[in-house]
Amino acid sequence: MSDQHWGVEPPEKSEADAANEKRADEPAAESTGKVERPTTQKEWRLIEKMVGSLHVEHRRARRWGIFFKLLTFTYLFALLAIFWFSNDIDTDNVVPHAHTALVEVKGPIADDEEASADAIITALRDAFEADRSQAVILRINSPGGSPVQSGYVYDEIKRLRTLYPAKKVYAVITDIGASGAYYIAAAADEIYADKASLVGSIGVISSSFGFVELIDKIGVERRTLTAGENKAFLDPFSPLREEDREFWQSVLDTTHQQFIEQVKRGRGDRLKDDEKLFTGLVWTGEQALELGLVDGLGSSSMVARDIVGAEKLVDYTSRPRPIDRIIKQFGAEVARELVLQIGARTGYSLE
Repeated sequence: MSDQHWGVEPPEKSEADAANEKRADEPAAESTGKVERPTTQKEWRLIEKMVGSLHVEHRRARRWGIFFKLLTFTYLFALLAIFWFSNDIDTDNVVPHAHTALVEVKGPIADDEEASADAIITALRDAFEADRSQAVILRINSPGGSPVQSGYVYDEIKRLRTLYPAKKVYAVITDIGASGAYYIAAAADEIYADKASLVGSIGVISSSFGFVELIDKIGVERRTLTAGENKAFLDPFSPLREEDREFWQSVLDTTHQQFIEQVKRGRGDRLKDDEKLFTGLVWTGEQALELGLVDGLGSSSMVARDIVGAEKLVDYTSRPRPIDRIIKQFGAEVARELVLQIGARTGYSLE
């Protein structure tokens, strides 16, 4: 209760007492979380300056963000353009000096491989048509492959040599140039290899397995329905008939003889008279030189520098664009899944 009596006025407070009461009220204001508003021009200018600085920093951050986003998109679009148009660049215009054209034959030779006839022939045509290419080097590192694909390339080399008689073709074998790869090399004017390269394998092979006794042992019954008495020809789950073996051997012999004739046509009198030459054996570069399968030992750089006389090598190899590889791989996966689904439902195929 107040000590004041009714009707008595409280005494007036001095300035010191008022100041003390004000100081006593400050902690209470802080405890309630209230912030006093600025009261002077200096405080307002300070606040305006801080807000202005934050606004400038925000605008600067936005500008840099937009710049880096544009830079990223420009980089991606530039890469996409390079991937898309990389095969359309005129190499002869990019390299305005005399040079030796280089075409790679790398890996298995097959229609769906990098070393397909289409890819090699496209590169060869570009190399021959280039005004500043002095000669063409086929750099080969392949174990061989399809005789059909190899035959296409062989015939195209002979045709291009007729169209461009001033440009010679040199085959240079690196690690291996065997079977179908040597078939292609035989079309060149000269063949070179390293002393340790593997060269030759002039032959034809067809191999498979027979599982007749195995499926009998494990109690599996083979059920094959065909339209055409030879549609199950060389079925690995059926006994090998003698007439099938003889027929298939005649196919291999015919293909082998075609191979031999093309090698003789390309190499001519340089081949030594050796009965083992066409038996499918493979030789080192040194042995191949003695047999006349190659004309010398050396590399692509040596041939360009010392034989062609144009040391600069320019690669004309036709390679699939990255975007084409992605599309092809995606399409192959989709097609594979469709075949599996259809095969599982129908239970038959045309193989």
